[in-house]
Amino acid sequence: MRRTCVTMIAAVGFALPLSAQALTQAEILNYTGPDRDKVLLEGARKEGQVVFYSGMIPNQTLRPLAEAFQKKYPGVKLNYWRADSEEIVTKMQAELRANNMVGDVLEGTGVGELAVSAGLVQPFTTPAINEYPEQFRDPRKFWAPTRLSYFGIAYNTKLVPPNKIPKSYDDLLSPEWTGKMAWSFGPATGAGLMITTIRKVMGEDKARAYFEKLGKQKIANLAETARTVVDRTIAGEYALGLAIYAHHPLISKAKGAPVDTVLFDPVASAAGVMLVAKNIPHPHAAMLLVDFILSKDGQDIMAKSQYFPSRPDVPALPELAPIVPSAKGMKDMFITPEDLQNYADSSQKILNDYFR
Repeated sequence: MRRTCVTMIAAVGFALPLSAQALTQAEILNYTGPDRDKVLLEGARKEGQVVFYSGMIPNQTLRPLAEAFQKKYPGVKLNYWRADSEEIVTKMQAELRANNMVGDVLEGTGVGELAVSAGLVQPFTTPAINEYPEQFRDPRKFWAPTRLSYFGIAYNTKLVPPNKIPKSYDDLLSPEWTGKMAWSFGPATGAGLMITTIRKVMGEDKARAYFEKLGKQKIANLAETARTVVDRTIAGEYALGLAIYAHHPLISKAKGAPVDTVLFDPVASAAGVMLVAKNIPHPHAAMLLVDFILSKDGQDIMAKSQYFPSRPDVPALPELAPIVPSAKGMKDMFITPEDLQNYADSSQKILNDYFR
């Protein structure tokens, strides 16, 4: 009888829905049962909020994202803080060391492998990722793509006549561009990303020979953002701005600025990614946010905010669509967060050797 009672109690325990059982944080982040939505929503309402650290612009994206999320999930508040990738990683490291985690989900371009290599994040599973191409999925499940960025060359239309617009990396070696080019002197995007792209396109030997020639072009190294490189190109300080976000000149051009974008085939692209931090205070709400950002509704907000959605069934705005590689018959060379990390030190050395 004693054995029978124990068996019956165990059976009752197994019969309970998971929403009524205590789940570990790892189980919450990777739960895929049929009642997943219910489990996450019930838990999120008890948690009351989710904290999102992101590199996206607040008024442009984070505010409408929060409003839409809170409308879909009443009782779950989305709090956000905007900073660059390095600042986000530094803040998360401090919180983890102090055993006082505030942020739940972090997001940005260049933040992926920084956070993974620093041991700040944990794997998660979301069924929404099944709607994304294989190249945008992390087999380790540490990150998921929020938005895409395409990189190109900005040129001042008053300083660069139509017949002189560079069409390839080799065109940048022309003597007429000596001392007239600038880029953002950084490893994750800007100069570092362009160097990594050229290495992947040309191979190491040809790339080294190319860098030796390009290094003689006296490219201005700006300790500023890629957006500032575009602004200074518009101002006429430089004829060409290298390794910039290709949509930035288009946005300024629409407002009457003397600037435009040219793409080199293959077009370098990278993804802003989101990750889930370790020991977070709001795991259920964090996964609701991950699902929402990857959904069509979340990606539509990205598109309306002048970002390129990473979800393939959500198109970019018509005014930005011309720089999507497939629209121009060009190849897309996707630089993964792992690529950025694996090439970071060696590309930085090339940057120092040839361009300081």
